[in-house]
Amino acid sequence: MNKVQKLLSQIFLKIKKFYHSFFYDYTFELKKVLKNCNSVLDVGCGKSSPVQFLSGKCYLVGVDSFKISINKSKNKNIHNKYYVMNVMNINKKFKDNSFDCVVALDLIEHLEKKDGEKLIKMMEKIARKKIVIFTPNGFLEQKVYDNNQFQKHKSGWTVSEMRKKGYDVIGIGGYKKLRGEFAQIKYSPKTFWGLISNLSQKIFKNFPKYSFQILCIKIKK
Repeated sequence: MNKVQKLLSQIFLKIKKFYHSFFYDYTFELKKVLKNCNSVLDVGCGKSSPVQFLSGKCYLVGVDSFKISINKSKNKNIHNKYYVMNVMNINKKFKDNSFDCVVALDLIEHLEKKDGEKLIKMMEKIARKKIVIFTPNGFLEQKVYDNNQFQKHKSGWTVSEMRKKGYDVIGIGGYKKLRGEFAQIKYSPKTFWGLISNLSQKIFKNFPKYSFQILCIKIKK
């Protein structure tokens, strides 16, 4: 890499860092939430987990029911260890208080409501310090894709019900009505409305009832 390329790379990284910090995006919030965690159980980790920024910095264990996703994640070397298993059986594999943090990012909406409730209780037992859940705000229609039947949405979770469970809730994704299935912008021109959505994130972070997605955090006492 020559000096010009190196300089451009540094400028790009600074712009990217500013963009993420200004718009308070999902990864930016996750980094703050998981900052002091030395071990993380990533339930429903998928093929490219959002917690990959922790690779090499803490002990990461990935669990997923879809073997193809696990294999793709292995190729990226995201987690230290992997398990292909039904996420509803994590209580049989992992002991209580065995991880600093247990996360389920874009997972519970793929489960029936009663299974989602059961999973949350299991996560809360396995976690030592905190539990982090990321999900659409309310029910969002999503069909099977990528040849993965587990991608279909089966339930919706609201700000009020997560707060009743003792979770602090942060709004993510900007104003709810601007996005639809797969978080795609609904309106044209998409570049313009995408920018509006990103700008609205700064407002609706603190008003999660109107945000597209919710990041829920529970700290164990």
